[in-house]
Amino acid sequence: MPHFVIHCSESVLLVHNEDSINEQVHSVANSSGLFNESQIKVRVMPFKTYTVGNKKADFIHVFSDIMEGRTTEAKANLSKEIVEKLTVMFPDISNIAVNVRDFEKATFCTNSTA
Repeated sequence: MPHFVIHCSESVLLVHNEDSINEQVHSVANSSGLFNESQIKVRVMPFKTYTVGNKKADFIHVFSDIMEGRTTEAKANLSKEIVEKLTVMFPDISNIAVNVRDFEKATFCTNSTA
C-alpha cells in the first residue's frame, strides 16, 4: 500500500518505457513522505483503443489508492507533484491527470508483509 495505477495510451511508451514511468512515479510518492517506500506499488496499464474528447489523443491518468488518514492538502500536493513530474517527462501530452482515493483501513485486507 499505496497503489499507483497508471492508465495511458499505448503510444506514450514510445517516449518513456514502463520501467521509467514506474520509477518516476515511485520516486514522487516516496519523496512525499506519506508512505513507507517498501510498500509503494506502481504499475502501468497501456491502452491500444481509447478516445479522449471523442478523438484519439494521448493521455495519462494515475489512479492513486491510499489508506485513509492523510489530509486533503497532502493528497492534493501528491497529485500536483505527480502531474508535474509526468508533464516534464511528456511535454507533448496535454491530458495528464491524477486522482487520489482513500480506502478504509477497517475494510482492507492483505496477506503481504511488505
